[in-house]
Order: sequence, then structure tokens, then C-alpha cells
Amino acid sequence: MGENIDYQGGTGYFAASGQENAPGVVVIQEWWGVQDQIRSVCDQYAAAGFDALAPDLYSGVVVPYHDKAAAAREMEALDFLSATDRQVSAAAAFLARPGRKLGLTGFCLGGIVSILGAIRLDDFAAVSCYYGLPDLDQGLPEQVRLPVIGHFALDDTWCTPEMVDAYEAGLKRAGKDYVFYRYACDHGFFNPDIPEFHSEYAKLAWSRDLEFWSRHLKPAEPTS
Repeated sequence: MGENIDYQGGTGYFAASGQENAPGVVVIQEWWGVQDQIRSVCDQYAAAGFDALAPDLYSGVVVPYHDKAAAAREMEALDFLSATDRQVSAAAAFLARPGRKLGLTGFCLGGIVSILGAIRLDDFAAVSCYYGLPDLDQGLPEQVRLPVIGHFALDDTWCTPEMVDAYEAGLKRAGKDYVFYRYACDHGFFNPDIPEFHSEYAKLAWSRDLEFWSRHLKPAEPTS
């Protein structure tokens, strides 16, 4: 189990793997804040051999799952670009070690921030995005600079299949390193605390992420 911590530039939930050479993953919250689900994702990463930190983008506000109006207000008040440049970068700095590679992942609004990180930050080696994409005035697909894996829901009415198709087309035209997966379920399918949870697809997406990280976050081989 992890713990809530303060670090230079932010606060968040940190789960340590206990492994000296573990890669690191920054986990970005849904619109609910750093809820129990986000903490459990960090714990899952720690159990899988990663040091994981979820920076608190809402500065302590956690929205109950039934209150979508409050979640929308918090998300709409968030400066996504500033959160990426400051809070996500500070979380990466906390995890940084010589030779360590870092991944960035996020869910819902965290998916948006993850793609923005792939555009704006130099801290990460690769990015995993769940059912969230930036508006084109926030970040264009041709600006993405990192390998990306994306997980999207075919029944999603927020990050719609049409939005996903359009963003993917831009990535493809620009020759970016990406793979997008689509699942026959609804937005939020990775979160076991809400009705939209789909255990089969959550397990599948998790296994795909672990394989993706194994390729992109492996420590560099020592040179002779």
C-alpha cells in the first residue's frame, strides 16, 4: 500500500515497488480527483515492479462518484496546460533517478493530460492514455513526440469514437509511434468503483500496458 506525500512542487499518492532499479510511472487522476481507484492503480503498479505517483491536480478535492456536476466543475476549472507543465513535471522530478525511465498514464481528464505530456514534456519515455484526448487548440496529434498507447470505449459519449478516429488519423498522417485500442464498452471501464467498469477489458488493457512499458521503460543496457 502507498501513502499520501508532499514533495517539491506538489502533493500526491505514492506507491513504492521496493525494487532498486524499478521504472517509474506518473498516474493522472480522473475528473473525480485522486480517488481510491487512482490509489489502487498506483498500488497495482507497485506490485508489478514500478514506483508510481499520482499527483493531486485538485489540491485535496475528491469528488464523490455520484456528483458528476461537481466533477465537471473541478475539471473545467483546471488549467490543463499549467497542470501538465508544473504538477506533472514536478511528479516526474520526484521519481527521477539516474538511468530510470518514466512512463505517464492517465484516465479521463488524465488521458488528456497524458497526451499533453507526450507533446510538452521531456521527462517521459512513453505514454498510456485512457479515454481522454486534448482539444486541438491544446495539442495537435502531429506535435506528439513520444510513443503512445491509447485505450478507448466505443460507447463513450464524452471522448467519442469520432474524436478518437480523428486524432488517430492525425497521428497516422504524421508518422507517429502509437497504437490505439477500442473496447466495446463505456467510458470509465477501467474503474472498478463505478457501474461502467468492465473487468475483462480492464484486464486486457492492463496487460497491454505492461507489455508496452516492458518495451519502453526497460533500463538501458550497460555499455562495455
